[in-house]
Amino acid sequence: MPGNKSKFLIPAVGAAVVLVGGIGAYMYFLKGPSGDSSGALSSAKIVPDDAIMATYITTEPQAWAKLEQFGTPEAQKLLSKGLESFNKDTSANGGITYDKDLKPWVGGIMVALLPPNPVKPAQATPQTSPEPNVLMVVGIRDKVAALNFATKLKSSKELQNKEIDYKGEKINESKGKGQPTYSAVLSNNSYLVFSPNKATVEQAIDTFKGEPSFASKKGASEILAKGVDLKNTVAQFYVPDYPGLVEQLVKSNPNGTQLPPQTLAQLKQFKSMVAGIGIDDAGVRMKAVASLDPQLTKYKYEPSAAKVVNQFPASTIALISGQGISRWWTAINEQSKDYPEFNQAVQQARTQLKTINLDLDKEVLGWMDGEFGIAAIPSDKGFTATAGFGGAFVFDTSDRKTAEATLAKLDELVKTQKLTVSKRKAGDKDIIDWQAPQQGALVSHGWLDQDTVFLAIGEPVADAIATNKSPALDSSDSFKTITGSLEKPNAGYFYLDMDKTMTIVNKFGAAGITAEASAVLNSIRGLSVTANSSDKSNSQMEMLLALKPKGAK
Repeated sequence: MPGNKSKFLIPAVGAAVVLVGGIGAYMYFLKGPSGDSSGALSSAKIVPDDAIMATYITTEPQAWAKLEQFGTPEAQKLLSKGLESFNKDTSANGGITYDKDLKPWVGGIMVALLPPNPVKPAQATPQTSPEPNVLMVVGIRDKVAALNFATKLKSSKELQNKEIDYKGEKINESKGKGQPTYSAVLSNNSYLVFSPNKATVEQAIDTFKGEPSFASKKGASEILAKGVDLKNTVAQFYVPDYPGLVEQLVKSNPNGTQLPPQTLAQLKQFKSMVAGIGIDDAGVRMKAVASLDPQLTKYKYEPSAAKVVNQFPASTIALISGQGISRWWTAINEQSKDYPEFNQAVQQARTQLKTINLDLDKEVLGWMDGEFGIAAIPSDKGFTATAGFGGAFVFDTSDRKTAEATLAKLDELVKTQKLTVSKRKAGDKDIIDWQAPQQGALVSHGWLDQDTVFLAIGEPVADAIATNKSPALDSSDSFKTITGSLEKPNAGYFYLDMDKTMTIVNKFGAAGITAEASAVLNSIRGLSVTANSSDKSNSQMEMLLALKPKGAK
C-alpha cells in the first residue's frame, strides 16, 4: 500500500510546482476557468482541522494572464511542445483532455496534507513509515460541465465505479489499473473532494457537516485571513504548525534521518508560515511570512543600508550582501551549544586557526560588524580567465586596527607558502598582491576608504573594485530591474544576472546543457532574494524571478 500511495502523494504534495506550472501553461495558451484566490477560505472550511499544510491554486484567468507578457520565442515553442505532449498523454488515458473535459468547470484547487493513518502492529515493519494523507478540494465553477465530465468517467470502460453511502452523502470509488480513488461532491455540488484514502474523504464529509475545519483551526485561521501582500496571486501555502510539518515529513520518510531533539527545539522558533506566488509586471514573485516566537529568536534583525552594492561594478554576475557577520556568528555560537556535532566542527576550526596564530572569533569574524558583499565578477585575464570570473569580498568594519592586523598575519603566512607578497597602486588605492610564479596575483587586498576593506580573487577583479572606473552595480539597469521592486529596507540581497551567467555557461559549459534547459534559462532576466523583519515576532522573505518580456532575445 505505501508504494501505491506514494504514486498519489508525490504529485499531490508537489502541487506547488506541478499544478502551478501546468495551470500556468494552460492559462498562457488556452486561458481558463475562474477560481480566484479568495476561494481559499471557502475551500478550507471542507478540510479537516488536523491538516498540517494546505496549498490553494487559483485558476482565475486574469491572474494568469500576466504570463502572456513574458517569454522568449524559444521558451514559447518549448512550452507549446510540452502542452501538445501533455494533451496526447491525457487523451490516450481514457480520452480525457484538460481543454475539453476539465477547463470548463474546474475552479480553485486546494491540496491539504493530513496526518497518516495509524499503522496496525501486524502491518508494521522496520521499513514502514506512515505516509501523510492527501485531500484535494476542487471548486466546481460550472455544475453542468462537471456533471458531463462525471458521466464520461462513469461510461469509461477503463474505470470501475462504485457508490458508497456515508452519512447521507455519496462517495464514488473509481478503480483503474492501480489503487482506487475516492471522491464526493459536497456543498450543493459546489466542491469535489478526492483522495486515495476513503477515510480521508469521510473526514472531509464530517467537516462539511460541522466538525472542526482547517479554516477554524487556531493558527490556520489567522494565516488564511492574513495571506501575503502580492499582486495577481496564483498560489498560496498555509502552514499553521511549521515544526509539526517538518517532523511529520521526516517521519514519513523511512530512509531519512530522524531529527534530533535539539533540532526540533530549534524549529520551535518558527510558529507558522504563509506564502504566496504571484505574477506581476516584473515576473514571478514569491513571498513567505513566518510567525516567530520572540523568546526563542536569538538573532536581532537590523536592516542593511545597501551602500556596499555601490562598491561593485555593473558587470557583476552575482552578489550576496548583508549586515553584521559578527552578530550572526555570535547567534550561531549560542545555538551551537545544543548541537554537539556542529559545536565540534566549530572547535576544530578554532583549533586549526590557532596553529597559524589566528583567533577565529576575534581576528577573523569579530571585526566584520558592518555591511558586507560577496560577488562574482567577470575576468578574462590571469588564472581566473579559465573560469571566466573571479571573486570579490567587501567588508565595512568599525575595527580597522584588528582587520589590518589579521591581514598582516595572513601576508606573513603566505610568504611561507612560496608565494610573493608585493605592493602596488590601482588608481589611488594601495593594493597588496599574493603572487604565484607565472600566474600573477592570486589574491589581492586593500582599503577602499577608512572603514571598507576588500579581498579579491584575480588581479582583474581587484582592479575593477579598487579603481571603480565602470558604473556601479546599483546604477545598472539589470540590478534595478531585478532588485528594484523588492521591499525596502531589508537585510540585503541575493542577486543573479542570468544573461551574464549564461555568457559564462555558454563559453565553458554549454555542452552539458540541453536545448530545452537553455531555452528556459535564456527566458529569465535574473533572480533576486531579500528578507526583512518588522520585529522579533515575524520574518518575511521575498524572491523575484525576473522574466524577459515577450519576444525578447
